[in-house]
Parts: sequence; structure tokens; C-alpha cells
Amino acid sequence: MAEDRLDIDLKTLKDNSDLRQVEFEGEVSEERYQFAVQYDVLEALSTVAPESDAVAIFRQHLDEIADLGVVALARDPDQEIVVISENDLD
Repeated sequence: MAEDRLDIDLKTLKDNSDLRQVEFEGEVSEERYQFAVQYDVLEALSTVAPESDAVAIFRQHLDEIADLGVVALARDPDQEIVVISENDLD
């Protein structure tokens, strides 16, 4: 799985402020998955609290999030929504 790349579908980005995460769909190895990246991860990547600009911050760190998504998917591929958390950061 380490060789695989997460292709994020930018049309599916959704800021879920209630759960403090940005949700999206992506494809890895021709399989489609639901993902969510927690606000804490966005803040760690950007050093800015994502309260009002979570999707903009997400877009600025697209490559890092794609890499983290592959890590999170490898950790737990059977989840309905693969959550990218601070545990997936190096």
C-alpha cells in the first residue's frame, strides 16, 4: 500500500465543523474511499487554526494530506470513513 497514491476528488470536499473535520472522497488503487481529516491535522500542517478556513487550508496542503491518507488507509482499511488524525503525522 505504501506505493499507492491517494487521488483526492476536490469536488467532494465538505467542511464538517460539528465534527471538526474536512470530509472528502478519494481513490487509491482504483478503489474509492470516504476520508476525513481532523482539524488538528490541518492546524499541525499549517500552524493556523482552521476554524473558518478549513477547506482553504486543506487545499494548501493537498499533497501532504494525500500522503497521510494512504497511511491512515493502511492502518485501518475496513472503516466506513478513514479518519486522518494526528497519529498519522510523522
